[in-house]
Amino acid sequence: MQLVISLAWRNVWRHRRRSLVTGGAVGVVVFLSVVYFSFGGAAENSLYQRLTEAAGHVQVLQDGWRDAGTFEQTLITDADAVRSTAEDLAATHFEAPLVVGVLEVPVLLSGIERSRGLALRGQDWPELAQQRSLVGGTLDGRFVSGPGELVLGASLARALDVGIGDDVYAYTPTGRGFGAAIFTLVGTVDLADGTTEGSTAWTLLEDTQILAAPGAVQRFDVHGTTLLHIADDEVSEDLASALGNALPNLEASTWLTLNPGTARLLETLDPLLFAVSIMFFILAGLLVLNTVYLSVMERIKEFGVIHALGAGDRRVLSMIATESVLMCTTGAVLGTVAGLAVVAIYADGLVIPGLVEYYAAFGMNPVFYLSIEPQQLLFAVAFAFVTAVAAALWPAWIASRLEPVEAMRFQA
Repeated sequence: MQLVISLAWRNVWRHRRRSLVTGGAVGVVVFLSVVYFSFGGAAENSLYQRLTEAAGHVQVLQDGWRDAGTFEQTLITDADAVRSTAEDLAATHFEAPLVVGVLEVPVLLSGIERSRGLALRGQDWPELAQQRSLVGGTLDGRFVSGPGELVLGASLARALDVGIGDDVYAYTPTGRGFGAAIFTLVGTVDLADGTTEGSTAWTLLEDTQILAAPGAVQRFDVHGTTLLHIADDEVSEDLASALGNALPNLEASTWLTLNPGTARLLETLDPLLFAVSIMFFILAGLLVLNTVYLSVMERIKEFGVIHALGAGDRRVLSMIATESVLMCTTGAVLGTVAGLAVVAIYADGLVIPGLVEYYAAFGMNPVFYLSIEPQQLLFAVAFAFVTAVAAALWPAWIASRLEPVEAMRFQA
């Protein structure tokens, strides 16, 4: 076997330029596949961040909230006790967890002359929550920091004909609170998504509780603030299960359960990536086939001599297949190293100029966190090997079936 490998390696370098081009093509395909898979991982991470930053990794809601017919049926009335349980369990599963209470109240917001019906969102507003809510947007004025303060979407503020410092009136026919309140507009936010901007109204959780549901919330969003990659999130399911056991009258759901459409998208993304990668390798395989075939045609007489000296069909076939494998393996190793280097460099974040505003328009994180799964890397390397073997079969079969006398008379 050592002799076969030695001869194969020597034959690979007979036509140095052609072998370099072929091996380089395989290396480029492997490199592109690794980078392509890593960008697929970045897309998954971007979807993951968009959903978890907006609504948390796990949500605690009233049991049966999907079928609730009234505002009161969505409320968690013992909010303080539930918050305490959620914070305790989150601390055992997440590093630097954040638990945010949310209460959205259907209201009629009114300026002096104009009014709009919408859901007034009251929640806890730690600095991280403020930053995430403003991704892709700009704030004019300041964020809510005290009771009776309000932030509106810029287009909603124009629709109500109110500006910073003006009073905004809120009325709600539901709930057990005062049912009416006066807010001071302290800021307007210009968001990339005009539809969202037209329905954005933010205030403190305590204000919406006083307005409609004292001491209650509709949900708690539990965030794992240090999780950036979907592959690193192995604890959301465990936390949801622990919360479900500790709070049997409530429902604890992961971000993926709450977004079945995204779950289906993630299920189809990997097969799509593999399918496109296979097309890359088919093109590379054709180039390898061409190189090996030309090499065989140029050495017909040589193979005739080898047969005449007693080499069997299997020995000739294995020698040609080994040439192809050596050529492709060398390219695959170099392509893998280069691809992993790119992934390692940009694993902590890559911003592509020109796409920042595009991604922000969809509320997605414009930072790409490249990542690749071990099975994807193994697929790229293994398929390079399969490509080498498959491309060598036909030329090797031709060479192994040569008659010595006819081969030595062959003229290319």
